[in-house]
Amino acid sequence: MSHPFPPSPSSPAPYPGASPQVAWPDTARLAAFEAWLAPLVPTHQLLPATLRPASADASFRRYLRIDTATGASRIIMDAPPDKENCKPFVQVQGLMAAAGLNVPQVLAWDEPGGFMLLTDLGHQTVIERLDPARPQDAYAWYQQATDVLLQWQKASTPGVLPAYDEPLLRRELALFPDWYLAKHRAIVLDDTQQATLASAFDAIVAHNLAAPQVYVHRDFMMRNLMAATEQGTSLGVLDFQDAVYGPITYDIASLLRDAFISWEEEFVIDITVRYWEKARKAGLLGASSASGWGDDFGDFYRAVEWMGLQRHLKVAGIFARLTLRDGKPKYLADAPRFMAYIRATANRYRQLGPLLKMLDQIEGTEPVTGFAYGRM
Repeated sequence: MSHPFPPSPSSPAPYPGASPQVAWPDTARLAAFEAWLAPLVPTHQLLPATLRPASADASFRRYLRIDTATGASRIIMDAPPDKENCKPFVQVQGLMAAAGLNVPQVLAWDEPGGFMLLTDLGHQTVIERLDPARPQDAYAWYQQATDVLLQWQKASTPGVLPAYDEPLLRRELALFPDWYLAKHRAIVLDDTQQATLASAFDAIVAHNLAAPQVYVHRDFMMRNLMAATEQGTSLGVLDFQDAVYGPITYDIASLLRDAFISWEEEFVIDITVRYWEKARKAGLLGASSASGWGDDFGDFYRAVEWMGLQRHLKVAGIFARLTLRDGKPKYLADAPRFMAYIRATANRYRQLGPLLKMLDQIEGTEPVTGFAYGRM
């Protein structure tokens, strides 16, 4: 999950050292960066004094923007090799580019050093164009987003990306008790609560493994989609390095049950059913799905809810970990949105009743009496 900064003019600064707007953790990292950048300056007509932050990432990766003498700009990825592996980024970038998606081009890559020079897809993410109070204006953006998603899914090939299998699903779910409950809320579950959580996790995993398999971006949301800078250009796709091969329900759940913006269920259903119709026509929900989701939207929508529940539990744990381990407290401010998603979904399914009761006890919340996604 990335957090973009608005473009800002840079005052000239001496090189080496690039711009005073960019801080480095130590002189060794700065020296490595300077050594890598120096030969690229003439080749790509870079202007080092314009180097500035472009976005902050939830990982240890960050992005910098640098101008060129032609008037264009480029993006530099700074991914310390002891903390980040850039190979998945390069692999998925190639897959998405081959599928016709609008993704950053890799212009230069220092694999041992963890630096990469990329094309710049623009300054504004789609979420910056959205107003939760005006869903009618957001409609076209979500239609574009689902078209991009379908284009990616139609290129799916098994065995290319890591499998979003049961062990991975369970590792992600474990983030909720390990980080959100135990470390953030300082809660020790008793035997009954542990059994309730285990039963809920078993049901969630079983539902999600029943879905047809496609390429999964794994963080497909408006914060990771760039508004097109040229007419006729599709939305730009970012933050795709964690892509896997797994349930078709994951990315549409991620898009419409967003970490940072919420919509009423009427809007969510409208976008989801149109996506479902296109996915069905594309053969993505056909005979491969024993559940018959290609014939019954209700079944598909319920599957999306179960997938969304897995994601919300995982992300609540991730946000707690980002705060407590990585010193990034801004993410945990959105945890109430995820807890609301979790409780609303659990309220809808009798099988999840014990989970809802347990969460109400833990969170000190009132039992759910209605179902709505609410406003941002």
